[in-house]
Amino acid sequence: MAKKYASLFLVIVLLFVVMGFTASDTGSSLVFACDHDNDVVDKAAADAFTVRIEFQNTGETDGTWSVNIAFEDSSWSWAGTAQILTLQPEETETLIWNGFVPADAPVDSIARLVVYYDDYFKALDWWIHVVSGAELTIQSSTVE
Repeated sequence: MAKKYASLFLVIVLLFVVMGFTASDTGSSLVFACDHDNDVVDKAAADAFTVRIEFQNTGETDGTWSVNIAFEDSSWSWAGTAQILTLQPEETETLIWNGFVPADAPVDSIARLVVYYDDYFKALDWWIHVVSGAELTIQSSTVE
């Protein structure tokens, strides 16, 4: 019975060791930052927007990543075009995406910015809040 528990213990320890090697990054690491800590940007449907993200290779070797962004909500989404990013250790570069809020995005919906790189993703603290593009102006009036 003791051998059975010893074998089970060894298998569990080996699983943790293998999972640790799988989860650890032995190559280069990518970090990124936006211009602000976080923000909600008001845009009307069909409005243009620009996203600038600075990336840095914090690893010890050169790295190459396929990077893309998306604004995601349950009612609408927008995805950019993937860009290839190659950085040496400690090197930084800013990537820029231009896009439009979908014309059918519902008023008061909020989509979050998500960065996709290789097999990873990170949701950033940036949102587009869709506001009404309608504006009422009084053209004329009369009183009799």
